[in-house]
Amino acid sequence: MTDWLTQRLGREVVGLTAFLLVVVVVFSLLSDRFLTAANFGSVAVQLPELGLLTLAMLLPILSGGLNLAVTYTANISALTLAWVLQVYGGPEAGPAAFLLGTALALAVGAAAGFVTGAVVAHSRAHPILVSLAMMIFLRGLGEYLTRGGDISGFPDFVAAIGHGSLLGVPAPLIVFLVCVLLWQVLLGRTRLGFFTYMIGSNVEATRYSGVNTKRAVTLVYTLSGLMCAIAGIVMMARFNSVRVGHGEAYLLITVLACFLGGVDPFGGFGRVASVLLALVILQILSSGLNLLGANQHLSTAVWGLFLIAVMVLRFVWKSWSERRRN
Repeated sequence: MTDWLTQRLGREVVGLTAFLLVVVVVFSLLSDRFLTAANFGSVAVQLPELGLLTLAMLLPILSGGLNLAVTYTANISALTLAWVLQVYGGPEAGPAAFLLGTALALAVGAAAGFVTGAVVAHSRAHPILVSLAMMIFLRGLGEYLTRGGDISGFPDFVAAIGHGSLLGVPAPLIVFLVCVLLWQVLLGRTRLGFFTYMIGSNVEATRYSGVNTKRAVTLVYTLSGLMCAIAGIVMMARFNSVRVGHGEAYLLITVLACFLGGVDPFGGFGRVASVLLALVILQILSSGLNLLGANQHLSTAVWGLFLIAVMVLRFVWKSWSERRRN
């Protein structure tokens, strides 16, 4: 039965699902407030912010790269929407202004990703250096334009996007799940998804096979920037304000979530489903520790230790499997 599940779902999905069940059982025994609607509602509200940024990080990692500018791309996109709303009356702005600002925010995010991807693809510079340069540029630009402050005062319907619900499901979670589905279709059903895995496995072999790797890499980072813009809009709606530093602590956690979800750090292998499970585990761990009265910084430390433990276990499992085959 276990072998059948592993073949159908993948070893990472089965392993993470089992670990998630263990975490839920342990915290339910340690706290009587864990298995409550309020706790899981809190998890559902907090998950989309980190989840959307992790999806933005996933595509570049699968292609063998990295996008260190995800949080600042999200912020500059959200600032674009905020400025449009301010121009059209701030709290009095209507839906038309919001739609215009959203379109411009998505365009800004996609443009930031496009520039990053184009430089990576055509100059063959390391993605870490290129995305780091873009991160510094966007941070400096945002701080210059806002003077280090924040922008607030939006229409009431904007807050409803961040705190509202549909049939009891938080609106940000619906947005996140739709994006998960889109990423699943992109990676599993489209040529770009197939090319992304190929490029991450061996970019030179992919180029010699006739694939336009420069265009594919550029599109990967453009889509990453587009997802960042969606994350920025959701964060703006939830906090009802925008500033350059919003979500900057999420940067390394997005990388952590990808690796925890079984994504190869060198590219070429990874699944959206396993990354989703990794995000849920991280959020459940954070929520459980919070209920136990642990400091938020302790949760971050536990995340790091958890990643180290996972890497050690994977190494042990791989070594044991190889010896077993031999």
